[in-house]
Formats: sequence, structure tokens, C-alpha cells
Amino acid sequence: AAIVIFVPMAPGWEKVQRSFFNGGVLADTFPKLLEAFKVNVMIFALCAPAIAILGLLIALARDAKSPAFFPLRIFGAAFTDVFRGVPVILTVYLIGFGIPGLGLPRPYNSPYIWGSLALILTYSAYVAEIFRSGIESVHNSQRSAALSLGLSEKQVMRDVVLPQAVRNVVPSQMNMLIALQKDVSLLSFIGPVEIFRQAGVFKSLTANFTPYVGAAIIFLIVTIPATRYADYLMAKQRKARS
Repeated sequence: AAIVIFVPMAPGWEKVQRSFFNGGVLADTFPKLLEAFKVNVMIFALCAPAIAILGLLIALARDAKSPAFFPLRIFGAAFTDVFRGVPVILTVYLIGFGIPGLGLPRPYNSPYIWGSLALILTYSAYVAEIFRSGIESVHNSQRSAALSLGLSEKQVMRDVVLPQAVRNVVPSQMNMLIALQKDVSLLSFIGPVEIFRQAGVFKSLTANFTPYVGAAIIFLIVTIPATRYADYLMAKQRKARS
């Protein structure tokens, strides 16, 4: 209510309204922004399965109990420390500009490939920790009972621990998917023309910031239902536990 009442009273409101909420510019640019958003969806569809697989492998490496797997545990810990410690945008810059700088031939110098790899590595570190927390949430009595029935360590992890762990962390992983969908726009800084970069192009052509508002609307259309679904899963999980 305060925003609706007081913001229009500001002396510069009319200029801001023309610059950010221009209906004509929005109508002209919105279809092309939707077209550019397909690039975001394509990159997201490529990264999400790779992140899930790599994150699960890192989590299993960190959970390995045998002394023979000590190097794997060290690698898993180092991986998560490095890629959780470096901001996503820095990883995108270092990989997205660094590897093509080696002079690789096309298509191996594509910013789409290396930008996607930067997202995969960064998000795998976070997803691995979520998976690991899910694995540790399964009580040790579950493992002991399965071992007493003659199952091997591999079978225990595959058939007993992982099904419960994955179910426990689904809501948290949904939140990571929502964050990934938004962070795909960071690849615009190294070349791919996705929705954020396309909005910047239209801003330059029209001398108006409304295309950025259009891009924000598209993100909200996608992320709000996903967020509500994540909340539903968390409520369902709490209800099941109680």
C-alpha cells in the first residue's frame, strides 16, 4: 500500500514509468524474449541431469567407508570446498574464457559448452552436500539390518540407503533447480544470447529498461509455480514425519 500510494508521488515517477513500464516496448519485445528464453531452457535441460549425476557421485565418494577409498574422500572434500568457495560468476569467467583461450577448434571453444560446464561443476558441489546430508539422515540401524541379511555394502547403498536419502532431499533439490534456472543467465557475460543478454540488446536499441522487466516477468512465470511445488513437497514431508 505504501508503494502504491507514495512512489507515484515522487518527482521522477513519470520518467521511471516511461523507462521501466512502457507497455508498447513490452508488447514489442516480449515475444522475442520468450524466444531467447528457449536458450535458457536448453542450457538448463543439459545441466540439470549432469549436476544430479555428478553431485551424487561426489556424495558417494565422500561417504565411502573403506580406507582404500580415502583418496576419493579427499577428492570429494576438495571438490566441494573449491566450487562452493568460488562465486558462480567467477567460475563462469575462469572456465568460459580460460578454456576457449587454449585455441581449441570449433565447436570445442563454444561458450555454451564451457559456460554449462562451469554451472555443472559449481552446482554439483552444492547438490553433493545435499545428497550427503540425505545419506547421513538414514539411521545406521538401516545399514546394519541390511548387512545382517547378507547384502553387500554396494547393495545396501543402492537398495536401502539411497532410496530413502533421495526421497528426503527432494524439496531441497527442487530449490537448487530453481536457483539453477536463474543462474543460467550468468552465461550471458561470456557470450550466449539468452534472455538476459537479449533484454540488454533491446534496452540498447530502445533506450528503455522495460525489456528487463519483461525478462523478470518470464522468470517469475517459471519459478513461482516451481517454488510453490517445492513448498508443497516440504509440507508433505513434514506431515509424513509427524
